[in-house]
Amino acid sequence: MKSFGLILALFFFSFNVFSQEKYIKHKISKGENVSVIAKKYHVKVKEILDLNPNAGKLLKLNSILLIPSSEKNVANKDKATKAKTKEKEVIASNKSNSNNSNTTASNQETTTHEILAKETLYGISKQYQLTVEELKKANPKLESEGLRIGQQIIIPGNAKPIIKETAIAATTIVTTPEPEIIEKPVETEIVREVLPKETKYAIAKEYGLTVKELERQNPFIKGKLPVGYVLKINPSKSYVKKEGVQEGVDAATAVATTAIKDTATTNNVKFTHDSDLLNQLVLNATENVGVRYRSGGTSRAGFDCSGLMVTTFGSFDIKLPRSSIEQSRIGVKIASEDAQKGDLIFFKTNGRRQINHVGMVVEVLDGEIKFVHSSVHGGVIVSSTKEAYYERNFTQVNRILE
Repeated sequence: MKSFGLILALFFFSFNVFSQEKYIKHKISKGENVSVIAKKYHVKVKEILDLNPNAGKLLKLNSILLIPSSEKNVANKDKATKAKTKEKEVIASNKSNSNNSNTTASNQETTTHEILAKETLYGISKQYQLTVEELKKANPKLESEGLRIGQQIIIPGNAKPIIKETAIAATTIVTTPEPEIIEKPVETEIVREVLPKETKYAIAKEYGLTVKELERQNPFIKGKLPVGYVLKINPSKSYVKKEGVQEGVDAATAVATTAIKDTATTNNVKFTHDSDLLNQLVLNATENVGVRYRSGGTSRAGFDCSGLMVTTFGSFDIKLPRSSIEQSRIGVKIASEDAQKGDLIFFKTNGRRQINHVGMVVEVLDGEIKFVHSSVHGGVIVSSTKEAYYERNFTQVNRILE
């Protein structure tokens, strides 16, 4: 009977230990998203989303996520503990070196700063209103070892940061499946996931931004816009005002209410002919100046003339036919003197009887039309109808934006 009781006690003890190691609690810090956290703990994004159904929609600073436990998690915790001990030794050594100094700084208070991703010594010095030399003097090993993510360095004197950084909280084992949500004021930032069939232009327009501003805030999407990617968006002031979101308050609770639904068809393009869109089209196309010509090309690896148009307009939800002759059949044909930027301009070159070349108007001045196009011999360039070759082969101008 006693042996049975002992076995039962061991069973409950083993079960309790297992349940305690099933999940890890992680507090969200600035700049983190589900992908970053998943990589940190060596788990899949889906595993985190399964435990935290609301995490795919928005993440709040200092809120708690449940992370599924794994062997790598445990190993990483051991490494983190050893690293923490080593950092304390470094700090103690640095403090000792500082105390041995003959400067007045030896009697001043010190604080520490944890190194975050992409931080530099120069950036930290500006944050605390110090010089790089002062930081190096307080941390002698920086000269030989440099900066490492998670490293603790000494901030000499009474320096206080201009912008307070949120330190990454130590992970702890929890036994309850419900995450603890801590509500705190954060910056005006919206976190949202890319849905199927969404485009950069539609998302940027939704939050009062340009495509370039959206890409600047999320550098990963410059080449593509992967479905499921979590965007961090700082909307324009006009959007914040329109949606009633106060700056300094959690803007992630704002619900998107607008979206661009107009798309082009091969026969009738319906899209507003507004100056903002036209300027962005021109900017998008001319940024490719210098890219080489490539037959069938539709990327910065190389463009042909119609491929440049397809890619440029496609970035703004406007779908064009693939060939120049097909593109000449959409929209409305207009007189050359009425041409405006954003219009398509067509040519019959090399003695051809039908249209075989296309460009986009970028400027019209005193009867001269300047257009960006991909030339066989020059790649992506800006040319003019005043040039004899293009003046002789000019055919028509089409307005595809109503």
